[in-house]
Parts: sequence; structure tokens; C-alpha cells
Amino acid sequence: MSALLKPLLDAPLPDSHWAASAVAGPETGPLDGSIRVDVAVVGAGVTGLSTAIHLAEQGVRVAVLEAREPGFGGSGRNNGQIIPTLSRLDPVNLTAAYGEAKGSALARMVGGSAALVFDLIERYQMRCDGVQKGWIQPAHRPGRMKAAEQRVAQWRALGAEVALLDAAQTERALGTRFWHGAMVAPTGGHVNPLSLAREMARAALGLGVTIHSDTPAVSIGRAGTGWTLTTPRGSVTTDRVVLATNAYTDDLWPGLRRSVVPVLNFQMVTEPLPATLRASVLPSDMACSDTRGDLHFFRWTADNRLVSGCTLVRSADAERRARERTRERIRRVFPQIGNPAIARSWSGHLAMTADFRPHFHELAPGVTGAVGYNGRGMALGTAVGRELARHATGTGAQELALPFTPVKPLPFHDLVTRFSRLYMLHLRRLDRTD
Repeated sequence: MSALLKPLLDAPLPDSHWAASAVAGPETGPLDGSIRVDVAVVGAGVTGLSTAIHLAEQGVRVAVLEAREPGFGGSGRNNGQIIPTLSRLDPVNLTAAYGEAKGSALARMVGGSAALVFDLIERYQMRCDGVQKGWIQPAHRPGRMKAAEQRVAQWRALGAEVALLDAAQTERALGTRFWHGAMVAPTGGHVNPLSLAREMARAALGLGVTIHSDTPAVSIGRAGTGWTLTTPRGSVTTDRVVLATNAYTDDLWPGLRRSVVPVLNFQMVTEPLPATLRASVLPSDMACSDTRGDLHFFRWTADNRLVSGCTLVRSADAERRARERTRERIRRVFPQIGNPAIARSWSGHLAMTADFRPHFHELAPGVTGAVGYNGRGMALGTAVGRELARHATGTGAQELALPFTPVKPLPFHDLVTRFSRLYMLHLRRLDRTD
């Protein structure tokens, strides 16, 4: 395990609003001994658990190995927005990168990802405060409306349900004149992400999946035509392996961790706000994240708290500065709130890639992995899990929506990781232009 990752996994689950309000996780425990399954999944976040659910629905024997507990990593710490688009990329970017057929297939998968999440929530009656009233991406500068128009046209051409709002419509939806118009995806929404991960684990267990918490995969090696994963107290022999650890990827597979950059992101929640404010701030109850590189993002909780957050450039006195930056942002966007009191703040890592594209890998015959969701992992990871399950049950790579690419470790990765926050300065400069 890398020196940078070990403190993340050794630390306790953060004192987040999600941890304070989530449903209890299902009973799981460490693997003790040796087992044999058809597919082993490493990581019990939304990608790994979606993979397990979709495999188990087909009668496949699945074991999930989780270093801590379901939802411990990014899946249980994020803002909980269910977003059916990629960060900074449109369908045209995907077709340019992967060709018309594969790029369009990936875009259609992304466009349907939020609907898939809420379908699973309904199918398995997941208790996760799920609200499917849409996701909105408002334009923070007038010139960004041209990009929003193009984005809406591209997604509509692929059959996605999206719409364009003018400034007045955006003001009515969001309760502020801060933005200049918006793209809306009605299939999006928001959830308590830790509850969703725990409920996905419960659904997987109900389908016969075994989930072993506190069970890191220590090594992986060939075992005849299959693979063996060793753990501190046992081993798993399997035909296929799916690696689903994203920003919390360690050195289990050579080079995979070094192909993404983990970026620390702060989330925080206000004290409960009066019903009168709830009626005037985000009255549509949509999940909101705008067109900035330095994202402004907001959503309500089930108990009338506003959730927001930020990413910082400097690490000194980070939590206090993140609180103040977020409070100032809330005051500026929603002046009717006044000076909000922050009840809790917490942080987690998201995995960034140099090209802003998620990376999907066929690492070896029978071993696949996915990393680099660039802050859009909840809906995307759920859809990716379904595709990885298809591949594990015999669907050829050419028929998947996932373009498999070779792992490309970043040069000077540890140095890039330590100074990754400086990239935010570049994004902030871009945010000041059209």
C-alpha cells in the first residue's frame, strides 16, 4: 500500500452528515479462510456493489472484498448528486476520443446512468433519501450559455432527456439571479450517498453475494486459468476479478494507482434552515452544480439542511478555510440565507485523470478495472458496474459501452499528487472567461 493512501484507509469514517443520518450498514465481517467464487470484486463502493448486484441477478457467485466497510471511500463521502453527464466532457469529446460507435455508446450509458440509479433504488426499496427531481447545471457566465446550448443539442441527439432554461426559468428553479441560464436533466437527483452504498450492500447480500469488510486484498496472482486474491486472513480463488476502488486504489495492480490523481474535496452541511428559506432556495429541490471548474454545488437534505463544499489550493488550516469559503459562497449565491451556520464538515478524495475521461481497463485476461470518475462517480460508477458485470459474464469488449484502454501511469505521480491542488488556480482563471 502506498504511503499516501495508507493514512486514508487507517482513519475512521469521517463525522459527516451522511454518517450521522444514514441507515445502519448490514452485518459483514472479515474473510477468514479460503473461498472459491465465480467473480471477486475489490471495493464496496457503488461501482463494486453495482457489479455484484448485476452479477448476482444472473446467478453468478460473487464475493466482494472491502478494506474497511461498504461506502467507506468516496461513495459515502461525496455530495450525493446523481448526475447523468461527465465532468467537463460532452458526447462530441467522447466520439473524438473513441470513434463514433464506441464514443456514442459510452455517452448513451452516461446519459442513462441516473435513471439506472433510481431504478435500483425503487427495485430494491433502498432507504437513502432518494429525490429524483432533476439535476441542473447553471451557466456562471453569459458566454457559457452557448456551450450549454451545444451540450443540450448533443445529449438530445443521443436520446437523453435534457432541456435548456433561460435566465428567468433558472431563477425560478434555483431561487437566485446568480446564474444566466442552465441545462437540466430531469432523470438526475440526489441521495444520502452513504445510505445508498449501504443499501446496495444490503441488496447484494439478499441476492447471495458475500461481502467481506475489513478485508483488504493484499496480492493478486494467477491460479491456473483464474486468479487468487490473498487477504490478511484468507484467500479467494476466482475465474474473474473486478477492481473497483477509484480514488482509494492502492498498489494491488501495478501502475493503476499512479494513473489517477486523488484530489481532496470538502463537503459541509448547514444547520437546519427554516421552511420559508427552503421555499425560496432551490425551490425545485434539484441537485445543482454549475459550469465552473471550481464548482459551485448545492442541494437540500431531507431535514432542511443545505449541502455544499469546495476544493482548496493550499492545505494550511484547510478545514477552517473550507468552512469560511463555503459560507461565503452560500451568502453570495443565496443572499436570503444570510450568514449560515455550518453543522458539520468532512472531506474525501475523488480521482482525477489528465484527460478528464474515466478510464476502463482490461488489465489481464479475466481482470478488469475502472478508475478516474472526476467527481461524477455516483451515477457513472453504478452504470459502469453494470457493464463490468456484463463483461464478466461473457459479453465481449466490443459490445460493451466501455472503451478499454491501457493503463498509463502519470510521470512523477507522487509529485503531481502533492501539488494537484494548484491546478485549481488554473481552473479559477478559466472560470473568469467565456
